[in-house]
Amino acid sequence: MLATLDPATKTDVLAAMATELEARVDRILSANAADMDDARAQGVSGALLDRLALNPERVAAFANGLRTVAALPDPVGSLTGGWVLVNGIRLQRMRVPLGVVAIIYEARPNVTADAAGLCFKSGNAAVLRGSSYTLRSNNAIADALRAALGRHGLPEDAVQLMQDTSREAATALMQAKEWIDLLVPRGGPGLIAAVEEQATVPFVIDGAGNCHVYVDASADLAMAVDIAFNAKTHRPGVCNAAEKLVVHSDVADEFLPLIARRLWDSGVELRGDAAARAILPDLVAATDEDWPTEYLDLKMAIKVVASFDEAVGHIRKFSSGHTEAIVTANLGAAERFVRETDSAVVMVNASTRFTDGEEFGFGAEIGISTQKLHVRGPMGLEALTTEKYVLYGEGQIRS
Repeated sequence: MLATLDPATKTDVLAAMATELEARVDRILSANAADMDDARAQGVSGALLDRLALNPERVAAFANGLRTVAALPDPVGSLTGGWVLVNGIRLQRMRVPLGVVAIIYEARPNVTADAAGLCFKSGNAAVLRGSSYTLRSNNAIADALRAALGRHGLPEDAVQLMQDTSREAATALMQAKEWIDLLVPRGGPGLIAAVEEQATVPFVIDGAGNCHVYVDASADLAMAVDIAFNAKTHRPGVCNAAEKLVVHSDVADEFLPLIARRLWDSGVELRGDAAARAILPDLVAATDEDWPTEYLDLKMAIKVVASFDEAVGHIRKFSSGHTEAIVTANLGAAERFVRETDSAVVMVNASTRFTDGEEFGFGAEIGISTQKLHVRGPMGLEALTTEKYVLYGEGQIRS
């Protein structure tokens, strides 16, 4: 039924979902406050609490995200190519829904609205499995979305929120080959490892964000300070926050004291290699474990390199394939960085924090893929469709 809905109906329902979320904001925030109290009592970290927390502005943001999704072109039924075969048959390539998309996610209740909206717009049913930390918040959000579906005569189970948040239930979802067409896990290393080891349904990994900012020898240092500071501190507990700072030795003596002062003043713990500590003796010594680690916290490790090639080599070795940024005034260096850095998103003179479906104009995202098939980077509507071939003939038969 969802696969054949007309675009106008989808637009109306998504707008109704947004309106229902706004009408229930007090109920949603009350549920979230109870989740936050329980999370604090269980000793949940500050970064995770930030991902869990809702306020009126955040609720308004994901409600407006649904309106943005509603206004986007509907991918279902769109043609991505076509040609006429030598036998006269007309061939077209058409986008169609995947079917049922399951999302396992941790801590961020906004994903409930984002994922449901994107799945609905792309003609898919959504099966949502959040964490125990956010069950009340997720239920309050999902109830609003389901109510909007019901009022439009559509099956409320087009959006399903699992009430069982146990590992056993998650494993069962990963192996529900008869029912699930795509699984998107959004969580920490433990969840990703479990999916890679146990899933029998197709999946796209929303992986770790061990993101780097490289300050090149030609960089505008004031710009570099602003970008590195924003990339680290704007929201340190999310996957597009920068975790590592790579600095060319030609500018390290001048740049490192500037950025360290701002980061220290904001409570960031800085770690560094021997070359960085020679300039900033107060740095904590970085260990081998630091370079591949996604902190998701107010921590950052600094590496000083002698050349562009060393910078790219270091990033390629330790990157999780999410987002890397270069700050440079050298067009050639920028072009080489874009070509030689193998990550889903590469920034030139911009903060890593822009790797986000909403910032990319997708309205929201189902996740950020760090693998290469079937999609890479922020996953919007097109990522939730596949293609089929449609052929129109006039009685042709194959000889």
